[in-house]
Amino acid sequence: CEQIIQHLNHKIPGINTAELCQRIQTSGVDINIGDLAKIANTLSFLFSTAARNNLSTEELVTTLGSGGSTLPKHAVQVIRHVWNEQGKAIAVSEDERNMATVGQFVDMKWKLGVAMSSDTCRSLKYPYVTVTLTVADPSGQITDKSFEMTVPQFKNFFRQFKEMASVLETV
Repeated sequence: CEQIIQHLNHKIPGINTAELCQRIQTSGVDINIGDLAKIANTLSFLFSTAARNNLSTEELVTTLGSGGSTLPKHAVQVIRHVWNEQGKAIAVSEDERNMATVGQFVDMKWKLGVAMSSDTCRSLKYPYVTVTLTVADPSGQITDKSFEMTVPQFKNFFRQFKEMASVLETV
């Protein structure tokens, strides 16, 4: 809940569900990453909707209790506590809502490698660049996207980044 509130307040780019899942499993709770992602999405929707509608803590808890909700009592208590402590800090402007349909770039890593041989070719000596982009999707979940490029492809990629940088300098 706290990471979701931080994400909605733009203090962190997203929720690393893989890391969070591992921490929860280490504490003895049996949960898979898919279920945790669904829970994070639901809580993110809950908190952002409550912020958009300026719900008080009691209004949020009453709304959660109505409609035949099957949330365990301890889960409602955690939501109540987090919303009471940190919920009012969430500011959801119209611009932020419109931007929420696009993911956010978090980090980029690259490495240069050389393929020496394969089972079909004895001597490749083929250089390549592996790029890993870390992206927070609109719901705040952080994922890594990896791809490989040949050196000419990487040079083109680099040239495009230089063009973007020069355009940004004029803004």
